[in-house]
Amino acid sequence: MISADVIPGAVETVRTLAERGYTLALVADGDAQSFKNVFKQNGIYDCFATMIYSETIKASKPSPRMFKAAMGALDLTEADRSRIIMVGNNLSRDVKGANALGIASVFQSWTTRYPHAPADESERPVYTIREPLELLELAERLNAELMAEQA
Repeated sequence: MISADVIPGAVETVRTLAERGYTLALVADGDAQSFKNVFKQNGIYDCFATMIYSETIKASKPSPRMFKAAMGALDLTEADRSRIIMVGNNLSRDVKGANALGIASVFQSWTTRYPHAPADESERPVYTIREPLELLELAERLNAELMAEQA
């Protein structure tokens, strides 16, 4: 893929999260160059601390290898899982993979490309958002809860 439009609010969401100090990682099934092209075209490539692609990991979500590779690239440990959220639009890949590792799953239900009903409990998201900009409020709320627990 050489270029593509992103869903409304995605660029603003990614930039705002990065500006607020959140560490962002891309964990994606597909061709690395396609993601690089689209992210650079939309000016968000540098917002990500790491990018993990199925093409280079030789596994696809929901394989734990994808998520563990991202954690490793960010020097995160098992103890850090409570501080991680996985945002995805595919219940059987994104949500199931995150849930299996104890990572909070956020289902972005914007597309009709994938099912919106979980096939079983392993695909049930912890949170659901309809538009990317909803992630800003969710991230701030979850961060505040985490900070309160640590206080």
